[in-house]
Amino acid sequence: MVIVCDTSFLFSLYGSDAHSQKAVAWASRNRTALYLNSLTHFEFGNAMRFSEFRGAIPSGASARYWAGFEAAVSQGRLIVATSNLADVIDEARRISSIRTLTGGHRGFDILHVASARLMKATHFLTFDGNQRKLAEAEGLEVPV
Repeated sequence: MVIVCDTSFLFSLYGSDAHSQKAVAWASRNRTALYLNSLTHFEFGNAMRFSEFRGAIPSGASARYWAGFEAAVSQGRLIVATSNLADVIDEARRISSIRTLTGGHRGFDILHVASARLMKATHFLTFDGNQRKLAEAEGLEVPV
């Protein structure tokens, strides 16, 4: 079983938002390492810093959240998988061509799902409703 998570799940798990209790509960029940790609690694860090910039999280919180995230990577609870960007974009192009006109999917959401498919993911963790629909349409189970 390969479980891939997106930025919304990571933000809830290592940050603080409306879905944090649900993310923490899921993670405490499921001890399997979670996979993410380097795009998600970048996007999560930027999302933390941008949230602090906007005042959505307290000053200094992004550094604390990032430290918890990096500790999980160091401990092997999160695995940052490398992917060939050209392959991810090719898969994203395929997904977009058959799903965006009917589902209205954003580019980064498609890239996350494309990367998960290339990682042979069986499960995809997201709190984004439209991304959930995309992941399910691409054959991934979305348990949260």
